[in-house]
Amino acid sequence: QVQLVESGGGMLQAGGSLRLSCAASGRTFSSYAMGWFRQAPGKEREHVAGISWNGGSTYYADSVKGRFTISRDNAKKSVYLQMNNLKPEDTATYYCGAGSRVRYGPYDYWGQGTQVTVSS
Repeated sequence: QVQLVESGGGMLQAGGSLRLSCAASGRTFSSYAMGWFRQAPGKEREHVAGISWNGGSTYYADSVKGRFTISRDNAKKSVYLQMNNLKPEDTATYYCGAGSRVRYGPYDYWGQGTQVTVSS
């Protein structure tokens, strides 16, 4: 089992950058694929990025490709999401998840979320 805590959210203007972090506890972090998801009010949860247990495979949604970068540090039990050139449509609550496969999971463990608000 793994517990996840996100941090790094905030409010900023379009074109800016943020780095989200997700800290995990539990002994088996390195065995999980990790993902970042987001959900805006009134919208379904979107899978924006994923990374395999060793970082060798990644996934990005088309909406963030070229702007977001996912990475992980298994020694620190952490996964990160570097977000550049942020747009108002990136406004959402961002969640990290731990699961079986990079793209399709299933993702069984979730953090509480961190809010990202981008103004135009």
